[in-house]
Amino acid sequence: MSRTALRICPLCEATCGLTLTIDGSRVTAARGDADDVFSRGFICPKGASFGALDADPDRLRTPLVRRDGALREASWQEAFDAVAAGVRPVAERYGPHAVGVVLGNPNVHTMAGGLYPPLLIGGLGTRSVFTASTLDQMPKHVSSGLLFGDANAIPVPDLDRTDHLLLLGANPLESNGSLCTAPDFPGRLKALRARGGTLTVVDPRRTRTARLADRHVPIRPGTDALLLAALAQVLFEEELTDLGALAPHLQGVAELRAALGDFTPEAVAAACDVPPEEIRVLARELAAAPTAAVYGRIGTCTVPYGTLASWLVDVLNLLTGNLDRPGGALFPQAATDRTPRPAGPGRGFDLGRWHSRVSRHPEAKGELPLSALAEEIDTATPDGEPVRALIAVAANPVLSAPDGDRLDKALGSLDFMVSVDPYLNETSRHAHVVLPPPPPAQSPHHDFSFNTLAVRHQVRYTRPAVPLEPGRMAETEILARLVLAATGGHGADPDAVDAMVVERTLGKAVREPHSPVHGRDPRDLAGLLTGADGPERRLDMMLRLGPYGDGFGARPDGLTLEKLLAHPHGIDLGPLRPRLPGPLKTRSGKIELLPAPLAADLPRLKRALADRPAGLVLVGRRHLRSNNSWMHNVPALTGGSNRCTLHIHPEDATRLGVRDGAPVRVKGAGGAVTVPAEITDGVRPGVVSLPHGWGHDRPGTRLTHAATVPGANVNQLLDGTALDPLSGNAVLNGVPVTVSTPA
Repeated sequence: MSRTALRICPLCEATCGLTLTIDGSRVTAARGDADDVFSRGFICPKGASFGALDADPDRLRTPLVRRDGALREASWQEAFDAVAAGVRPVAERYGPHAVGVVLGNPNVHTMAGGLYPPLLIGGLGTRSVFTASTLDQMPKHVSSGLLFGDANAIPVPDLDRTDHLLLLGANPLESNGSLCTAPDFPGRLKALRARGGTLTVVDPRRTRTARLADRHVPIRPGTDALLLAALAQVLFEEELTDLGALAPHLQGVAELRAALGDFTPEAVAAACDVPPEEIRVLARELAAAPTAAVYGRIGTCTVPYGTLASWLVDVLNLLTGNLDRPGGALFPQAATDRTPRPAGPGRGFDLGRWHSRVSRHPEAKGELPLSALAEEIDTATPDGEPVRALIAVAANPVLSAPDGDRLDKALGSLDFMVSVDPYLNETSRHAHVVLPPPPPAQSPHHDFSFNTLAVRHQVRYTRPAVPLEPGRMAETEILARLVLAATGGHGADPDAVDAMVVERTLGKAVREPHSPVHGRDPRDLAGLLTGADGPERRLDMMLRLGPYGDGFGARPDGLTLEKLLAHPHGIDLGPLRPRLPGPLKTRSGKIELLPAPLAADLPRLKRALADRPAGLVLVGRRHLRSNNSWMHNVPALTGGSNRCTLHIHPEDATRLGVRDGAPVRVKGAGGAVTVPAEITDGVRPGVVSLPHGWGHDRPGTRLTHAATVPGANVNQLLDGTALDPLSGNAVLNGVPVTVSTPA
């Protein structure tokens, strides 16, 4: 007999509510939850395929341990014994930095991924930390850190109230949004236009989002920072700035004006391939709109000037008075955020507190560039030990990072590797131990990260829709045991990890004067926590201490886990609202418009005014039915338009003798791949496009369907040396390539 259960979709950043149909222990259907307070019934093809992904027969069901060179099924006890025996000797002999940690994108889509990796990194004491952020969004974290003093203080566009949206390097009709959590992003953009608002899209491709827009600006790839600088210059030159209520919170307006003076529309036009008058019109429309928001995403981050572009997005929001304003760009406040502290100067944000061992890349936000992982493993230097052991949690950098061939070889040379992954994929096949989490239907879900980026305040939590199968282990327990095994606590009760966090957090809270529990006994507070297990108790604690919480009884109407469980479709907490100066943690207590690292990088941007690509340049693309390399093993999510083809403009195809559907060889600094050509005027002349996440053709994996349509790894065209210097983010777009027909 079938039943239904609610589940928040973990397959992209939109976090839509789902209603699952379950027969026995199997999810047989998924539809949008019409009563979800945030998504209101919206669903995309990924969410509709939840059951197929959940029941994928290639998902690992038991741990694997390498014996005699081969991975074999083992018990959980054997697996964690092997982790302790493999990681601890490396850390004790060579030091903590010889143990690396790689965190993949799926970590932010699971409750366990939000709770335990910081404990793993802190317990190891390692600086060899690499995450997917340096392939995607680190420039935004760095620019926010420098502007606002907090790398996680990222303003999001107020989609539901803005009159004018200028969108750069983003295609939310395909990606469902990024660093802007918004179920039904397409519907929100259509509603913007229906209420008389304006949508302008800047993108070298005529994407589905660009086709919806009032204006599409087909910019030359990689030049977004130049265009944004010119827009700011016009605002200053034509006296169009309107700081409004922001003025008391700003520092460095005059210095910013002087620093951007040379980036006139006439100066940047040739490099951007955007006419000067069009640039001036864009600036004037932005300034004239009753409310407006500028939003830039992956196309503005994965380029040589990613941090400058991310900074200039917020500069434009600031100069037009639209930051921290309804209808502009505002700072969300999640229900599990820390207790708001009084406004005032903070610790600020520093870059380069340490450097990578080989190429001396500066850390950013405690991370080193994932592009540097291979050399940190395979290159000896007098300055410290190479990475000899690696813990990869939900990460597949062989496909997602530049020069996968080199990393593939480097992973094979490690003394020890453990991978937390449901699949034996291109990366986990190298592990000595593979720890498989259960399918998503068997896991609880709360969005710790994405609620800090949501376009509306709300809070939702879903317990597992299906009980754990026999022999499975909850992902939260897997990661708690991993923390213990890797940090010297192997054999201890995994509940002790959560109990330690509760004790430390409450002990700190009672000492903070601004806390609602100041002066109380932390043991008494711990006794008030509810929840079926340690992770739920931690969630209850975070909700109670958070900005909407009950403060352990101090605010009786506030949030608790019990109250959240009583609202299975979530609790709406209202629209985004102005918060300044609360989010600011700069040393000055103000928004520092021209931080020294950014000012020092502007001459490099100025030199780009003379850049003219001589040949073709490559950009990536996303598809609605995939998310990086995750989902190509689900037949329902591949095929049709979701194919690994090279988009090439008809003019370039004619010049190169390329035929539609015929194989072409694409070569970059890191190597070459062969893919079918797809001739389309959806890309501008001089630009070709390959999707991200393909290349499922390596031996030793267990991805049956993906191997039948492997595609090609676009990141193999990169050698990993091209990075945004401030953030360490890989340059994935605007990359020079050559295209030829195979002999």
